[in-house]
Amino acid sequence: MKSSSLKNENQLLLQATIDPEAFAEIYDYYFTRVYNYVRSRVNRSSVADDLTSQIFERVLFKLDKFHPERGSFHTWLFTIAHNIITDYLRYQEQRHTVSLDAVRELACARNGPEEAYMLQESQQDLQAALELLNNRERNLIGLKFWAGLNNRQIAQMTGLSESNVGVILYRAIRRLQLALKKEAFENE
Repeated sequence: MKSSSLKNENQLLLQATIDPEAFAEIYDYYFTRVYNYVRSRVNRSSVADDLTSQIFERVLFKLDKFHPERGSFHTWLFTIAHNIITDYLRYQEQRHTVSLDAVRELACARNGPEEAYMLQESQQDLQAALELLNNRERNLIGLKFWAGLNNRQIAQMTGLSESNVGVILYRAIRRLQLALKKEAFENE
């Protein structure tokens, strides 16, 4: 797993406040982790693309508001990501719409029909299991496994204790495992 920050991150951040072109290295470094976190929280890749763009746009425009003495950049970045995702999900709840894309996303073109079907079925099973978790549990799972943050970083970002993060993650993972085993048993 990648370390939490770039070697010369503070220097790049300072330079990026003056020259937005300098932000490119920071963007490249964090993009995959941010996108994976967003994708873990929303069902559609097109929405994840849009939200990830919004996150980096907000980070770039608010970069002068970041103060390293208050906390690490990755914590600040993922807090912004969390807030944008929360706003989006809140808006979606108000609309009460479900897209077919949210239910069915085609697998990679390299896979044959059988592999594509199996992958789609596995993704649907995982998504259904994730829906059994509450919002906080889904958020912590996303931060841990899709954003690649450790428990200490998650604790800093969420205001929970590090041990509380660990307990919540442990229980959520157990619930996911049980749900997936039950689904596999029912499909046999």
